[in-house]
Amino acid sequence: VQLQASGGGLVQAGASLRLSCAMSGDTFRGYVVAWFRQAPGKEREFVAAIRWNSALTSYEDSVKGRFTISKDNAKNTVYLQMNSLKPEDTAVYYCAADRGVILSSTRDDRAYDIWGQGTQVTVSS
Repeated sequence: VQLQASGGGLVQAGASLRLSCAMSGDTFRGYVVAWFRQAPGKEREFVAAIRWNSALTSYEDSVKGRFTISKDNAKNTVYLQMNSLKPEDTAVYYCAADRGVILSSTRDDRAYDIWGQGTQVTVSS
């Protein structure tokens, strides 16, 4: 099972990007899929997650109202729509997935065993 993240790029502050996370070798049914990000010199942090079966979502406070995580059942893909981007959103963004992630562990990167390769998002001021 592999995850493929894509959609990053270099944009100006205020712009939008949409990241995609596709799974090969399995379907996302039953998984929790999350986006994490890591900026240079900083620890990896939780951004957003979606529980595939219920579509329940959760967000890190700094992205609420700007980012939206969604899924496309037919394409077996999870998206992260990022609007009103800020320079502090600059990071490598990773998608991660796992089955059986309990609700209280949704934001913990140790709960996820399957990781994509990361996609760079750079927001200039």
